Amino acid sequence: MKLAIRPLTITCAILWGGSILLCGLANMQWPPYGEAFLQMIDSIYPGYHMDGTLGSAVVGSLYGVVDGAVGGLIFGLLYNLLVSKCCCGECPTKTE
Repeated sequence: MKLAIRPLTITCAILWGGSILLCGLANMQWPPYGEAFLQMIDSIYPGYHMDGTLGSAVVGSLYGVVDGAVGGLIFGLLYNLLVSKCCCGECPTKTE
């Protein structure tokens, strides 16, 4: 069974961008919350700085949306490629 690429891409984009946004907003409300995660995001995405403002949370979430979409797209394409190359046409997880 192959994956639908577009829904997977959109889902990954929303989940990853949303998680960065929610963690950034929670950090604004409760400053020590998610510091290690946001510092990691700060080290990965250029232009994002963990300074506890709404603008930085939005910039981080936009980076996350793009990154999640690209990751979901690559995962879906790779998965579909590997499923199509399954040996003998029968996958061990295939049910009939």
